[in-house]
Order: sequence, then structure tokens, then C-alpha cells
Amino acid sequence: MYTASQKRKENIAEYLLYMWQIEDLIRANDLDIEKIKNTLIIPSNLDEQHTRELTQWYESLIDMMRHDEVSKSGHLQINRNVLSDIVRMHRQLLEDPKKTAYHDQFYKTLPYIVELRAKAGENRAGEIETCFNALYGLLMMRLKHQEVSPETLQAMTQISRLLAMLAAEYKQDEESPDIPSE
Repeated sequence: MYTASQKRKENIAEYLLYMWQIEDLIRANDLDIEKIKNTLIIPSNLDEQHTRELTQWYESLIDMMRHDEVSKSGHLQINRNVLSDIVRMHRQLLEDPKKTAYHDQFYKTLPYIVELRAKAGENRAGEIETCFNALYGLLMMRLKHQEVSPETLQAMTQISRLLAMLAAEYKQDEESPDIPSE
């Protein structure tokens, strides 16, 4: 909860990947708050108030996962909304002729996206979702101590650059005051 809140403020891309990991951790604990307490909350050695708050946060996520019917797979609606916001920002950046650095970064990344979609048979996900899926896959491989090929690392490095630039633009947009229309 505290990590999620901090990541949400600092880097929307890291936040989304973190929340996907939280979803998987909840699933790994069978959406059982007692298991989550024993494996995730108690080992954090938090004081009583923070333990209670973190427990409530996990309980609310469990409720949402059941409500959104993502107990076995998929993502919470709140996380899908974040992804939609990021995709919306991506489109705005591509439409803005002043954002040439972003355009360049995207077109350097596009061949990797096309290749990933071809390998995964993934036609349904958009470019940005494909990037997030790829980085999440890399995270899972690293957690399992699986070997990652140099080609994959090269692709992930480029995808990371694009998402880092997108996240920075997103943060800047969120922090800029709204300018009223005339």
C-alpha cells in the first residue's frame, strides 16, 4: 500500500507493474487474507496501525478481484483504468508534432513490439499494453532466476526507455496546472 502510493506519485509505469505483481501475490495466496498476513504483512514488521491499514488494503483488493472476476487471471478494473490513461497519454504524445523525442523513441521500439506480438500471437493488446506485458514477463523471469537472452535484454531495454519517457510525460502532465479553455 505504501509502496504503491509512492510509485503512483513517482512513476506510473512502475506503479502499474507493481500492482500487477500484487494481483499475482494475492492469487498465489488463494485470495486468503490469513495467508497474505502470514506471507506478506507480518514479515514486514510494521507497527500495529500500519499492519491494520495494510491488511485492510489487501482485503479491499481481494474484494475487488472477486467483484471484477479476476481471481484466476486478468487485471483489476482500477489497473485497467490506469493502463487506459497511459495509452491515452501515449496517443496524445504521438499526435503532438512537438514531441519528436517521444516519436523517435516509439519508432525505435515499434519493431520489438511487432516481434513480441508475432511471437506471442498477441493481436488484441495495443502497443503500450504489449510493452507492459513484456516487462512484466521479464520481471517474472528474473524472479524465477531464468536466463534472459541478450536479444531479449536489448528489446526490454528499448521498451523500458519508451515507458520511462511515457511515465515522465504522464507525471509532468499530472503535475501541470489545468489551463482553462478560452
